[in-house]
Amino acid sequence: MSFRLRVEQQRASCFNRTGEQVNFDQLDQEIAARIESYRDMCVHLSDRLWDLAETAYAEYESAELQIRELERHGFRITREVAGIPTAFVAEAGDDGPVIGFLGEYDALPHLSQVANSATRQPTADAGSGHGCGHNLLGGAALMSAFAIKGWLHASGRAGRIRYYGCPAEEGGAGKTFMTRAGAFADLDSALTWHPASVLAIDAMTTLATLHARFTFSGVAAHAAAAPHLGRSALDAVTLMNVAANYLREHMPSDARLHYALHDTGGSAPNVVQARAEVVYQLRAPELATIHSLLERLRKIADGAAMMTDTTVVCRVEKAMSNMKPNKVLSDLMYERMLAIGPTPFDTVDHDFAARMHAAISPAEAQGSLSIFGAHRLRGVLHDGVLPAELMPSLLPASTDVGDVSWVVPTARCLGACFALGTPFHSWQLVAQGKSSIAHKGMLQIAKVMAATAAALYASPSLLEQAKAELREQSAGETYVCPIPDDVLPPIAKESRTQRGSVRGAFPHQYAGGNA
Repeated sequence: MSFRLRVEQQRASCFNRTGEQVNFDQLDQEIAARIESYRDMCVHLSDRLWDLAETAYAEYESAELQIRELERHGFRITREVAGIPTAFVAEAGDDGPVIGFLGEYDALPHLSQVANSATRQPTADAGSGHGCGHNLLGGAALMSAFAIKGWLHASGRAGRIRYYGCPAEEGGAGKTFMTRAGAFADLDSALTWHPASVLAIDAMTTLATLHARFTFSGVAAHAAAAPHLGRSALDAVTLMNVAANYLREHMPSDARLHYALHDTGGSAPNVVQARAEVVYQLRAPELATIHSLLERLRKIADGAAMMTDTTVVCRVEKAMSNMKPNKVLSDLMYERMLAIGPTPFDTVDHDFAARMHAAISPAEAQGSLSIFGAHRLRGVLHDGVLPAELMPSLLPASTDVGDVSWVVPTARCLGACFALGTPFHSWQLVAQGKSSIAHKGMLQIAKVMAATAAALYASPSLLEQAKAELREQSAGETYVCPIPDDVLPPIAKESRTQRGSVRGAFPHQYAGGNA
């Protein structure tokens, strides 16, 4: 099937599904023009976020940079959402449907890299870097919000548009805490994306995940003179890890169990270790499986404590729900993506991509592409739109967007921002974060997201269909935040109330009203 025929068929299906007379061609063109008008500003902002490269829950300058720009464009700001100093919500418009773009801006530690270099060159401070492209993620979502605000005003349509400043996606579960606080409770739909090396719709579910810290306490003693008086917490951790290895054989095949030692009790081998900690991360397609495995881990920890005459405390620190893809929204977003078309790369982009591609091993490239069912793609850049039917049903990773998708219809897509097969969380990805490839991918996906939002405002019945789908998916199952109520975001105490910030509170917790 030709690209043009596919576009025409997708457009026709949208008309048939809604029954509403909307000229999507004209709408796409108008939205694209508005996105283009914000190109220079958002490229500069994205590059500045790349320079800042602030890690989870420490994105103070990154958040303020965006807030200042949003205020300058007439958005109303709610700061410190869910008690997180770097979380905020910006809103414009009155009455009508409420659609939100989810932005992220946290970087990864120890991934600094000189921009546009095809060789490994950490920066002088060897600090953090945007190894997952969140500087671009926030930039495109911001651009989309600006474009829709202007379009709503010019068209006279009722509607509210929101930009969600979401910190700490990288293992921090920022959106999970925000969901628990009710930040998304009155949304009609949420739209977001992720930078990648392919242009595609992301209708995959993800793995739910949970982090639990096991802290063992024993008795210190001289390891040679009085070993019989000691009770080794490190021995307890070791025994727990051994038992957990045996548990893995008896877990569901699609579940995962990872661990990391956080405290080995000190560096002196001649002291019986009185304290030791291990953190386990569990993953599974459903939270129910995770909770079942956690109970088995608790029993293992209790057994290790009993064998070593120590005590153990288990504390759940963070968790994220599995993603609930919304077919109505995903189909609409895919239609807009096909209509808008591939990212317009040029020969300069291809030349740079070729240099970066040479710095990536074939195994790394194939591994990165296979996640999205794109392992048969060839070349150094993705010049097309990945057919939706190639995308797997499960992404073997976790994201806090999953929690948002439980309470509001949510759609995600992927933007072609890097050389084909660039692996996530790599220096190669960091190196490309300020390239023209990245900028063009960000711009193209902003057009897709904004066009999707405009189509929803123009066709309210689509929003109702999306909500009906979420209700059917939930089948009466109410969202329960996987993070215990007494667990707060891991923010330094002195940072919880920043001078000049306005603590934001949402009027209600989620009660199923927007599904």
